[in-house]
Order: sequence, then C-alpha cells, then structure tokens
Amino acid sequence: MNINQKLDVTATIDKEIEENDIVLFMKGTPVFPMCGFSAAVSQVLTDIGVKFHSINVLDNPDIREGIKEYSKWPTIPQLYVKKEFIGGCDIVKEMHESGELLELLNSKKIEINN
Repeated sequence: MNINQKLDVTATIDKEIEENDIVLFMKGTPVFPMCGFSAAVSQVLTDIGVKFHSINVLDNPDIREGIKEYSKWPTIPQLYVKKEFIGGCDIVKEMHESGELLELLNSKKIEINN
C-alpha cells in the first residue's frame, strides 16, 4: 500500500467512525457473518438492541489491513463507540457479560431499543 492509499484508507476509516455512533469492522455482515468472532460481537450488539453500522472488511483488503494499523489492534472484529476503540470479540463479550458494555453505551447516550 503506497502513502496515498494509506491516507485514503485512514480518511475513510475516520469518516465512518465520525459519522456513526457505533461502528463494527467485521468479516461479513450482521446478517451473514463470515467468522465466529464477528458473529459473536454482532449478536451482542443486536441482543442489547443498539443500532450499529458495520463495515465488511472482506470487501476491501486495504480497509482490512488499514483498520489494524489504525487501532494498533491485530484482529478483526473491532468495535468503536462514539469514536472510541472498545476492542475485539473477547473484550466485547466480557464487557457484555459484566454489564460494563451497557453502562458504556448509556454513559455515551446511545439509544437502546429493548
């Protein structure tokens, strides 16, 4: 990836995170996840009842690699809430089980549809 591609990818990621309260970079889509970890995080968000924007990194290899550099996190899925990187599958599941994820969403004034 050359420097211009890298800048374009970073700008694209910035734009998605800026414009959406919750962004999930995942393999596949919420309806058709292409890995168990992505399916698990998508399911947690769906179970909580929050609207989220998903990006299928399999559609764009530059985004797939770029998001790892952007967050300094080596794996996908990656969850962002109000521009803040939350983590991957294990972190999101642990936060959900402890109630911490719901607390975070409430503290960030994210609408939850139970």
